[in-house]
Amino acid sequence: MRLYDLRHINASLMLKYGVSAKVASSRLGHSNIAITLDLYLHVYSEVESEAASKIDTGIFQKVN
Repeated sequence: MRLYDLRHINASLMLKYGVSAKVASSRLGHSNIAITLDLYLHVYSEVESEAASKIDTGIFQKVN
């Protein structure tokens, strides 16, 4: 396993487990959050989708 692979795993896990993209960006040493999101958008999109699903469930459980 290369050092780059470990860095990628670290970044992906931070985003997957809810660490904000801003914090992940800072820890990775990216100059701005856009770089982090460009590189790891697939993971971030998954996290955003999970958040939307939880909000949706919460709203409809309250209505019903």
